[in-house]
Order: sequence, then structure tokens, then C-alpha cells
Amino acid sequence: MAIWGGGAAAAALVLSLALQLAAMADAQETASIFPAMILFGDSSVDSGNNNYLPTAFKANYPPYGKDFIGHQPTGRFCNGKLTTDITADILGFKTYPPAYLSPQAKGKNLLFGANFGSAAAGYDDTTALINHAIPLSQQLEYYKEYRVQLSKVAGTKKAAAIIKDALYIVGFGTADFLQNYYVNPTLKKLYTTPDQYSTHLATFFSSFIKDLYGLGARRIGVVPLPPLGCFPETIALFRFPKHGCIHRINNDAQGFNNKINTTAITLQKQLLALKIVVFDIFKPLHHVITSPSDYVLQKPGKVAARQAKQGQLPYSVIQSL
Repeated sequence: MAIWGGGAAAAALVLSLALQLAAMADAQETASIFPAMILFGDSSVDSGNNNYLPTAFKANYPPYGKDFIGHQPTGRFCNGKLTTDITADILGFKTYPPAYLSPQAKGKNLLFGANFGSAAAGYDDTTALINHAIPLSQQLEYYKEYRVQLSKVAGTKKAAAIIKDALYIVGFGTADFLQNYYVNPTLKKLYTTPDQYSTHLATFFSSFIKDLYGLGARRIGVVPLPPLGCFPETIALFRFPKHGCIHRINNDAQGFNNKINTTAITLQKQLLALKIVVFDIFKPLHHVITSPSDYVLQKPGKVAARQAKQGQLPYSVIQSL
């Protein structure tokens, strides 16, 4: 399972994400832009839900979590904080939305939101089902449960305000391609090209956003696909010799992202109170991987210099501005 959190990718994205998120907030809002964060997605947002599932896609063992708070694995698919964790920090949250299946998802913890993400889930429910993850449809059902629990904790009026003003993050697609389409001959017979499958996924995306909107969501940030062709997993499976990004797969990812962008524009026109932003993550991530010398290293010593020279991703980078 490829991961993009807690390291170079996260650091390169955070400033861009924060600026795009700020555009979703009302002009008069200052100190606290959003009262809560509510997350749906795959390993890019999963903060521990898969710990409670009979799935092979788990991150509850070392070295996961070695740079996170407490230096212990939490179920996050990275060594430290996820990009969504760092975004929460920048937005001023003092705690992170609890993984919904965890014991922490109760009481006042729910006031800050909830995380329904599950590694190996996708827009296509079959992706999660074959990987024993939480399907998109079930993540939505858990969100409905959360709304009921939130009302009990906060009261009906305050709960409604939290639901309306919360930041919703939606990030799927990686597993749909890497853990399903590319390795599933049956699916390839149904959708003979990645473009056809992308169109199929975009219909699920559209329906999901409409469902969220109908349940009170108004501010939604969408995380499209990163450069899948540069994932170590992808290179190991589909490239020989085993080095360099696979341009064909990166093109598939960009094609999917274009469909998500187009669909989001249509949804914005249809749902008048909706504020939806599709984050531009492909370009900054691709630039980190292909042009590491353009970044200022924050890891001291010769190891960082060696990593930069070899084109590897150091623990933390800040893009030169």
C-alpha cells in the first residue's frame, strides 16, 4: 500500500492545501475556520479504522508511527502525521478527528469530527469488498450514525451548526486502480480502458457528493489521485527495470483527476450552497519526486544530503518560495 503522509509529500502539500481551504471559508471567519473535520477515504486519511477489520491492509505495527506522537503505530499508513493531520494543525485544531471504529470515537471527541477512512477502500464499493475494507457506502452509513451521536452530545442546534460548517475531506481512487482495476481481469473486460473506468468512478463520486450535501455537508475538499506511476508499489508490480516513474499510469491518474474536476464544477452549479475544492496534489508531488534539488531539506546531516543526491524523499522538506 503506497502512502503519502508524514514526509516530503505532506510537507510539500500543506501550504497549498491550507490556501485552498481558506478560500472555502467565509470572509469574516478568522480564528477558527472550521468547527470540525469529517474525513472519508482510503489510506491517505485512515487513522486507525482498519485496526478493527479482518483485512491485510493494516498499519498497526512498526515502523509505522515511529515519528508520530508517542512514537507508536496508530493505524496511520505513514511514519508520522498524515497530510490531513498536518492540515488540521494548520487550521488550529488541538486534536484530530477520531477513527470512527476506535474506542475514542465517543462523547466530546465527536465535537471535532470523525474519520471514516479505510485503507484499500475506493469510490467503487467492490474495491473495498475484495480488500475487506470499509466500502464508500458503509462510510456514508457510519456518517449517518455519527450525526445522531453528535446530536446527543452537542444538542440538536449545535450539532446542526457543526455539520453545516465542518470541513469534509474526500480522498479515494488509489485503491480503485492499484488494488482493483490494474490487477482485476474481470473488471478490465467490463471497462476496457482506464478512461472508461475513470468515468465509472466519477459517477460514484458525483452520487456521493450529492448524498453528503443532502445530509448537510456544505464545504468539501476533494483529494484526487497523486502520481500513481511513481509509487514504489506500482514500479515493483508493473515496471522492468525497477526504476523510474511509469508515465502510462501517471497519465491514467491525470485523466481521472480531470474527470473529478469536471464533475465537481458541474456539482457546484447544481448544488448552490456547496463549496467544493479539488486540491491540486498531482503537480507538487510529482515535482518533489522528479526535482528534489528544488527543495530545502529540513533533516540535518549527511543523510539528508545523500537522500537529495540520490533523488529519495527526506523526512521533511519545504518548497523554496
